[in-house]
Amino acid sequence: MNGMVQKLKTGTTTVGIVAKDAVVIAADKRATMGNFIMSKDVVKIMPFAPHMAMTLSGAVGDNQVLARWMALEARKYRVEHEKPMHPHAAVILLSNILSSSRYYPYWVMNLLAGFYEGKGYLYSVDLIGGVSEEKVASTGSGSVVAYGILDSGYKEEMSVKEAVSLAIKAVNAAMNRDSASGEGVDVYVIDKNGGNFLDKKALAKLLK
Repeated sequence: MNGMVQKLKTGTTTVGIVAKDAVVIAADKRATMGNFIMSKDVVKIMPFAPHMAMTLSGAVGDNQVLARWMALEARKYRVEHEKPMHPHAAVILLSNILSSSRYYPYWVMNLLAGFYEGKGYLYSVDLIGGVSEEKVASTGSGSVVAYGILDSGYKEEMSVKEAVSLAIKAVNAAMNRDSASGEGVDVYVIDKNGGNFLDKKALAKLLK
């Protein structure tokens, strides 16, 4: 079992921040297997509904299965109920999926973020379904470093600009200290209009 766990540690830094009018999530782009860099361009943020997304940390295959499952359930819920799924309902669903597989677990650690009826939501979910609602959170091998930046820089009612700047700063700090994190930062912002990745042009405009 220990050997299997070690094999599946892929290394990552993901962060999430609840801002005044949005939720910001960010992640590095490196995937590793032990000391070997498997990829330098991995997207570790998976939108599974127009107003929700999850970060992927842990075993790549397990994360992909869960992300597809969540996307399917979110679409099904919208059709059956004629309204989008609440982020709290989504995280309970994810928690139940993980808890039901606790003896053959998915090797994952996820952040689930959403924006619903004018409010941002952020949850941290462990591999056996433990859930905690947070205002700021981080997962992955670089999270210890990231938390140092997040805890010192976070404040209630942050603007989107402040939250994006802090998220990038936290992931960059982790990449400087954690060999399993690197290759740049993806940033995703969810607000009343839905979710979007910020490209270099959008980031430059927001942070100027």
